[in-house]
Amino acid sequence: MTRLLFFLLLTLSACTGMRQRNTGTQALFNGKDLTGWIVYGTERWYAENGELICESGPDQRYGYLATQQTFRDFDLTLEFRQEANGNSGVFFRSSIEGTKITGWQAEIAPPGKHTGGIYESYGRGWLIKPPAEKEALLRPGEWNTLRLRVVGGQVDTWLNGTPVISLQDDKIGQATGSIALQIHDGGGVKVRWRNIRVRASDH
Repeated sequence: MTRLLFFLLLTLSACTGMRQRNTGTQALFNGKDLTGWIVYGTERWYAENGELICESGPDQRYGYLATQQTFRDFDLTLEFRQEANGNSGVFFRSSIEGTKITGWQAEIAPPGKHTGGIYESYGRGWLIKPPAEKEALLRPGEWNTLRLRVVGGQVDTWLNGTPVISLQDDKIGQATGSIALQIHDGGGVKVRWRNIRVRASDH
């Protein structure tokens, strides 16, 4: 009886571990290199001391670092620290040709420039900006945590644990694509990223 009970407990533990792995979060950045990502443009992307760094190059144009994997419904969290002007963003359900991107951006920008809002590039522009009082959630020069949840046409963002926007959009609901980090054009951009994790769902 003791051996049978031990076997059953061992089997249950293994099955539980499999469910946790299958339904748990996935690290998109391994802390060492750009494995799993594709660089678009000539701007600089590199790993250093466990952080992912984007930095304007000599061309001072738009640049993107996109996941090889595509995502439809997901819950993404990451930390970022802005240096220089820190104008960047997190694109979702996106596709890229050269440095022209189709998709939607959860904005990451300097103070007062709508971090956490949603912008549609080469389309309708701003879909929703944060309320004025939410602009103060950004901590310039410090590590910030952005959460982005996309399910169907519903998009929600949080900055440092506080809800920023909630948006329902039919056009977003029809799309799928990669997750991509941005370097804005104009030069002088430098942003550090870490702990980039996603929980994806087929539902």
